[in-house]
Amino acid sequence: MQKADHSGHRARMKKKLLEQGLDAFEAHEVLEILLYYAIPQRNTNDIAKNLLDKFGSLSAVFDASLEALMNAGLTQHQAQYLRLFPDVTRLYLMDKYDNPDRVFDLTRAPEYIVDRFIGYEKEENILLVLLDKKGKEVFSSMISTGDLDSAGISIRKIVSLALNYTAYSAFIAHNHPSGLALPSKEDIYFTRDVKKALSLVGVSLLDHYIVADHDCVSLAECGMI
Repeated sequence: MQKADHSGHRARMKKKLLEQGLDAFEAHEVLEILLYYAIPQRNTNDIAKNLLDKFGSLSAVFDASLEALMNAGLTQHQAQYLRLFPDVTRLYLMDKYDNPDRVFDLTRAPEYIVDRFIGYEKEENILLVLLDKKGKEVFSSMISTGDLDSAGISIRKIVSLALNYTAYSAFIAHNHPSGLALPSKEDIYFTRDVKKALSLVGVSLLDHYIVADHDCVSLAECGMI
């Protein structure tokens, strides 16, 4: 049987993309277009719909594991391509806002932090941000993966980095893969221990943020620091 020719449909979709942008498309159409560049000469509309039916949303498709995507019918190459999008999004945002001459705007810290955890949602991670005396960012990176049971190691690393970068102040953040941004007793104890350890080397802990999904809770605002 002769394969259907989808070239006309693709041409129309690409023309609409150029004229109207991605906002003009539904979720399955966005995924369909993205798959053009990984699956040539096939009907990616049906593939996109099947993926959305299986995983529930566009973001869930991107967040799915390599194995889950392959079990859904994609090749390893195609699955790896989709898995790039959360990481590329995070790197794009980091690069866009990473300006060493910019004084860090603490009022926008929650927005910045939520963006930093894109692609890190499945495991608990600790983010450390260090600022100099003028409030400029001198260090920002994930420093630990796993829960706070290894807090002793994490605190020593935080103090060591603060000294190495001659930091004046710092804030930390970590995510709750459970989806609830509510601070636990362990979070509060960890925060107090970090604050005490940093104060011994002359560094001020400004805040500790808990991230879950797209929510971000400040322990300082909750009166827990």
